[in-house]
Amino acid sequence: MDKILVTGAGGQLGTELTQALADKHGAENVWATDINPEMREKFEYCHFRTLDVLDGEAVRKLIENEAITQVYHLAAVLSASGENNPLFAWRLNMESLLSLLELAKSIKLDRIFWPSSIAVFGPNAPKTHTSQFAVKEPTTVYGISKLAGERWCEYYHKKHRVDVRSLRYPGLVGYKSLPGGGTTDYAVDIYHKAINNQNFGCFLKPDTRLPMMYMPDAIKATLRLMDSPSENIKIRSSYNLAAISFTPEEIYESIKAHLPDFSIEYKPDYRQQIAEGWPQCIDDSAARKDWGWHHDYDLEDMTQDILANLPEYIPYLHKQQ
Repeated sequence: MDKILVTGAGGQLGTELTQALADKHGAENVWATDINPEMREKFEYCHFRTLDVLDGEAVRKLIENEAITQVYHLAAVLSASGENNPLFAWRLNMESLLSLLELAKSIKLDRIFWPSSIAVFGPNAPKTHTSQFAVKEPTTVYGISKLAGERWCEYYHKKHRVDVRSLRYPGLVGYKSLPGGGTTDYAVDIYHKAINNQNFGCFLKPDTRLPMMYMPDAIKATLRLMDSPSENIKIRSSYNLAAISFTPEEIYESIKAHLPDFSIEYKPDYRQQIAEGWPQCIDDSAARKDWGWHHDYDLEDMTQDILANLPEYIPYLHKQQ
């Protein structure tokens, strides 16, 4: 029976992935951790521990004491937040990963999942159908740390046979947690403003096209990657992952079709420059070939599902603030 540790579980991805892991492996076999002790209320259905991932000894003790077999290492400072505190972003994103990879050499973990990002691609990468091995020259500390992390993951797999697996997520859109400081998080916030009958101030230009993915597809991809036989995982840096691409104007129009009075105002800020350095759409053919990835949701499917479910979830989100 696998025993699962999730770091950074209180974030946007962690909130939904932890629940999916509890459904799959049994809640009694899942340990959610976060540096914020108030996140405990999110995880009443499974084990919860307050954990600073920079405390390597605390991480080691938890893994050993609970006989953890798989770690989903999600704790990170995201793109926009990282630009406000680059040295701390580098330290958290890199030191915690290296500490875990070092642990995995001696503690026989079955598998590790670590998320990368489209932020590894910089302004010199092709903007459309960006390939798995396209040039990577990131210009943000988040992207730099993710690219370095990819190289370390591949290194530890080749040198020490650590079974670490990774996905380059596009922008993730969900309704079960609040925006977490990412450049693509406008696509989360916009639904909250629409549901609350508020004007939305968008920090990107209306025609800024970025790769995106609805959270159920991201969870599906993560579980499928981790369930795949080791011999099917041909890429040990990180797999390109794609689903849909859209602009702020297109997501606005998809919402307006259901809520005709919804309005938007464009106020580009420093995040516009970050977005302009990223691809517009991703070639993820390697993931589709190696372990059978395919997405389920397009933009209209996502909008319909969020508008149907978010109103009931808003009181819970405010309780978590």
